[in-house]
Amino acid sequence: MEEQKKEQEVSLKHLDSNGRFAGTRRRWFGVIGGAAGAAALAACGADQTATPRTAPAPTSGAASTQAAAAIPGSGSIAGPYPGEAKQLTGAGATFPAALYSKWFTEYHRLTGVQVNYQSIGSGGGIKSISDKTVDFGATDGPMTNEQLSATKGGDIFHIPTALGAVVATYNIPEVPASTKLRLSPETLAAIFLGEITKWSDPKLKADNSGVNLPDKDIVVVHRSDGSGTTYIFTDYLSSVSPTWKEKVGFATSVNWPKGLGGKGNEGVAGEVKQNPYSIGYVELIYALQNKLGVAQIKNKDGQFVDPNLETVTEAAAGVASTIAPDLRASIVNAAGPESYPISGFTWILAYKNMAEEPKAIALSRMLWWATHDGQKFNGDLGYAPLPLEIIKRGEEKIKGILVNGKPAFPNK
Repeated sequence: MEEQKKEQEVSLKHLDSNGRFAGTRRRWFGVIGGAAGAAALAACGADQTATPRTAPAPTSGAASTQAAAAIPGSGSIAGPYPGEAKQLTGAGATFPAALYSKWFTEYHRLTGVQVNYQSIGSGGGIKSISDKTVDFGATDGPMTNEQLSATKGGDIFHIPTALGAVVATYNIPEVPASTKLRLSPETLAAIFLGEITKWSDPKLKADNSGVNLPDKDIVVVHRSDGSGTTYIFTDYLSSVSPTWKEKVGFATSVNWPKGLGGKGNEGVAGEVKQNPYSIGYVELIYALQNKLGVAQIKNKDGQFVDPNLETVTEAAAGVASTIAPDLRASIVNAAGPESYPISGFTWILAYKNMAEEPKAIALSRMLWWATHDGQKFNGDLGYAPLPLEIIKRGEEKIKGILVNGKPAFPNK
């Protein structure tokens, strides 16, 4: 509990405690496999139970329009570059695995560079890049100052690559999936704290007029393993509930007050699907693929909003102009009437100073392509594209990758 209490006071702009990132699930993604096979991994986790096979179709509107629009700087990477490495290795977060698989397949076709990515979880990604066993890491939860100071290779950049939503998903037989359950920050926190134990609780009924909420016990389901999904969800609960912040805090792994544990997003989705009157939290695609209910969450502006590409992008847009220089940021509970409050970035982790010039050139070019040309693939795989302001901030980091004191990125 002492470690959790320290983490409760962490500001994501000034992280100074030891986050508990733990990655135990392992998958390998090379560029040869197509995105269709990898789409099952569009959320954290790697077990086979209730695994989605396809991503949700992109929605229309601002998010998909931006994804399709040409981002300034796109097209700079037009083919192979003399002297760059022909292979890169990375490891980390499982949430963006489907997107990364698609990206790396397309990038290999374009440049001949093979990017092999191990989907082992955010904790594994942080450890791997910290130990210099991979060329880049990936995480859904930013590294703490303590973790950054313990790396073997010096300063590490956080480069945002995509956005996603964590949703409250439920299985109430009396409530059809077409009926959207509404949850306020207070009721959601109270459910996971064990303070609200019945679906018929007056506080739940007050937000769901006309919905047949039965007098049944609520079965809480949470992750049993460390994950970026848990990080985003508990970060949100800590931001809206002083009680949660004091008693539980936020991290990739916490001591849950109550509930059943499921390994990976697919494990949580499986438990919710198998247990009537249950509620859990997963990446959006897992709820959709398992035909589970997805709750509308009351945001900071008092509006109940659905999780989708537009509302997640809106959440990020609110912090684009105020994000910390190192690009570590939380976008949970963001202001804005259309902002979905349980949203988060996912990052690629790269060393500022690299020893091997071929690797540095190849990595900086791949990162530029991914954050520019690659964004057009986000929507089709269920990820929200980055706001232009965040892409521009990421450009500074990519151009800041050095080899022998000189910029590695050749600008083409």
